[in-house]
Amino acid sequence: MSCDSSVPFNDLARTPLDARLQIERAIADVLASGRFVMGPNHAALEDELAAYLGIGHAVLVANGTDALELALAAVGVRSGDYVVTVANAGAYTSIATRLLGGVPFYADIDPSTLLMSVATFETALSALPVAPKAVVVTHLYGALAPVADIVTVAKRHGIAIVEDCAQSLGARTDVAMGGTFGDIAITSFYPTKNLGALGDGGAVFTDSSDLAAAVRRMRQYGWDSKYHISHVHGRNSRMDELQAAVVRVKLPLLDGLNERRRRIHARYESARPSAAQLVNTSSPAFIAHLAVLTSDSRDRARDTLRAAGIATDVHYPIPDHQQAFPDFTPAPVELPVTEWASGAVFSVPMFPELTDAEVAQVRDAIDSL
Repeated sequence: MSCDSSVPFNDLARTPLDARLQIERAIADVLASGRFVMGPNHAALEDELAAYLGIGHAVLVANGTDALELALAAVGVRSGDYVVTVANAGAYTSIATRLLGGVPFYADIDPSTLLMSVATFETALSALPVAPKAVVVTHLYGALAPVADIVTVAKRHGIAIVEDCAQSLGARTDVAMGGTFGDIAITSFYPTKNLGALGDGGAVFTDSSDLAAAVRRMRQYGWDSKYHISHVHGRNSRMDELQAAVVRVKLPLLDGLNERRRRIHARYESARPSAAQLVNTSSPAFIAHLAVLTSDSRDRARDTLRAAGIATDVHYPIPDHQQAFPDFTPAPVELPVTEWASGAVFSVPMFPELTDAEVAQVRDAIDSL
């Protein structure tokens, strides 16, 4: 972010006073309790998240990448297994897959949504020598992919479905919430997420008691009881009590903050730029985690916005299949839309605490592109 930008890309210091005071009280209560790992806030947040999503189980873990890794392990991904995912989402699924010894295989994305589609998923399946163990459906930028239709195809082939809701918690269709369509889902509580902690944290969601139990065992050394190891892939991946207490304060505020984000995005949608286009439109299926545009003249567009005092960023500039993984060379694959998007996407400020004047400034700057 340019240091002289008058509208910041994000500003976590703008937490409203009432929420800040609630967070401070919650932290003080944890300190007074002497329970810092897997205490009452941890247990309560698991119940509250499951109730919010309308799903059977929520299991807290240390961060979103651990959540992906443990979700993939729970559905049976092992060394050599293929995992289908997209290549335009920051490589997080690729990293989690490689931690299990699995092999990421990339589907292209729809040119209008920049998400996996049924067509791109089926194209990826047809290119594989065997069926993948899992597909990770990433709900990128806060928008739901067509996950119900992808689930139909995956089930036909016996493929487990993992939903990545790190950028989409709270997005919903007329039928259900994102994160409840597949076999298992994950989110991240990284501070910039729509539901963010004051540090790292993550969660796994599922209606399956067996999958939830597997994740619970794996997150704590593979124990089925204290000091008794019974499950492969055990590790230490626990979300601490302070972070759980903070997220508990923020969870009841999530829908209202998501609605504020949608209203901001709707203002941006009123702009009519000739050399750029917003990827998403406001709806219940989009919680506006990011406000993303595409332009075939991205550098020029970002320079124009910078001159207008608007900070921007790129999510994401390097597709996974072009990354220089030290232990893995992705299979050659044609992903023309992914490669175009990596050179065209850029994001403008999107957070609920933006002032109306700042929103107008960003909107007018977009209009000038």
